[in-house]
Amino acid sequence: MRIDIITVVPDLLTSPFGASILKRAIDKKIVEVHVHNLRDYTDKSYNQVDDYQYGGGAGMVLMIEPIDKCISALKSERDYDEVIYMTPDGATLNQKTANSLSLLKNIIILCGHYKGVDQRVRDLFITREISIGDYVLSGGELGAAVLCDSIIRLIPGVISDETSALTDTFQDNLLAPPVYTRPADYKGHTVPEVLTSGNFPKIEKWREDQAYDRTKKLRPDLLDH
Repeated sequence: MRIDIITVVPDLLTSPFGASILKRAIDKKIVEVHVHNLRDYTDKSYNQVDDYQYGGGAGMVLMIEPIDKCISALKSERDYDEVIYMTPDGATLNQKTANSLSLLKNIIILCGHYKGVDQRVRDLFITREISIGDYVLSGGELGAAVLCDSIIRLIPGVISDETSALTDTFQDNLLAPPVYTRPADYKGHTVPEVLTSGNFPKIEKWREDQAYDRTKKLRPDLLDH
């Protein structure tokens, strides 16, 4: 998979892809992540990429021209399955979305900034709009990093034990069951006996019951889907 991220503050994306699972995925050449500085695609003085909004009002707006130039340059080199815009008013990211995006070959992610982007960008170039929650950040970079993490970890070969991702919370509209590790007894707080029994059908049934009970208690809305 190849992911191209368009941003006005590329430095914000250095750390997320420089460590842990995402770095290993890049080093193993399972995924390519390319960050593009939008300021490289403007002819304005001082590398300007934003301007005042028509009709007045507070906040600057990213202009269409540099975004058009950047997206057009990328599309001239390959086909893209999705051009995603990170925005608070997009569809809320969930596991189903991450699953579907992880199957794609090439995607572009545009990070909003300031007051957002010229609406014509959304009308002409964007195929999908995604939010990571009902709150506003300074820009879409952190949201893009979250989206990439949720996608990349699902690609075969990224996580050594691929079954691990398949048992994550939300994969089957249930929260994950509680998990335990050594020691079995810590200051009188013991691991449930079933988990140390070696009876794997019984353990699987316990996990299913726990997942359902936790979901019913903490996120009953998920059971409606």
